[in-house]
Amino acid sequence: MPETASADLQTIAARRAEVTRFTRARYGISGTLRLHRAAFGLDLLRAPLNVALAPLFLLTRLLAMFISAMGAKRAGTWLAGRHIFLKSDIARRIETDLTGFLDHLATRGIGPRAGPETIRQEIARHTETRNAVAEITTSLLVLLAGLLLFDRATPGIISLTGPLAEMRAYSTAIEDFTLGRGMGRMWYAVFPVELTPMQIILTGVILAMIGSIVTTFAGLIADPLQVATGLHRRRLMRLLTRLDQAEAPSSSLEGEHLLARIGDLGDVALSLWRSLRS
Repeated sequence: MPETASADLQTIAARRAEVTRFTRARYGISGTLRLHRAAFGLDLLRAPLNVALAPLFLLTRLLAMFISAMGAKRAGTWLAGRHIFLKSDIARRIETDLTGFLDHLATRGIGPRAGPETIRQEIARHTETRNAVAEITTSLLVLLAGLLLFDRATPGIISLTGPLAEMRAYSTAIEDFTLGRGMGRMWYAVFPVELTPMQIILTGVILAMIGSIVTTFAGLIADPLQVATGLHRRRLMRLLTRLDQAEAPSSSLEGEHLLARIGDLGDVALSLWRSLRS
């Protein structure tokens, strides 16, 4: 028994060392720069659709967890295995790298004990979690932009749309003022510019497109930070633990997905609250 425990500890230590090397090579500054070269292409078209599909992904995963909790584990596992997002080139690269990494662990005798299908599903789940982190990073950047530009919290695209549309309309109105920009500033300081619904919609659409592109490349910021804080390493160690224990792909949901959607709900709630106050 002590020998078995000692062997398990040696396996964990060896895995941790390999995981640390892998995360630094793949997600460090140079590694993530190489990874994001794959984003130049069709990923720029897939990104807006994947952002729009994120709420549907969350609903299917929550439903899968509910079905599994009710006892229908096979149905819950099947639903959790459905692919909602369009597979990006970055995701394919990450999945290929992770598959190769797990094969490397297997050759050293410290690989996980799960079957090929479970490994494939868990690797896809890991990739989806990384996408959720990219969305969270984008939300933080939008929040920072709102604080710097408008001195107000803008946790998402919706709450940033109104202030930015106002700023664009104000600038355009001043530029087009008949008596010049100076008089235009004086005039619109007294008589505020009225926004049209089309201006708000157009600004929102443009921001959503920009936001999806930012999300595609958010890993350039998020990946090195997660390497520095150990998040990438801990996430991969959890993946290996699940692969050792699970006989079938898990239907559970990573906290990053919930955090990303909570940010969206907070964005909507804050926008509605400000609309009611105005």
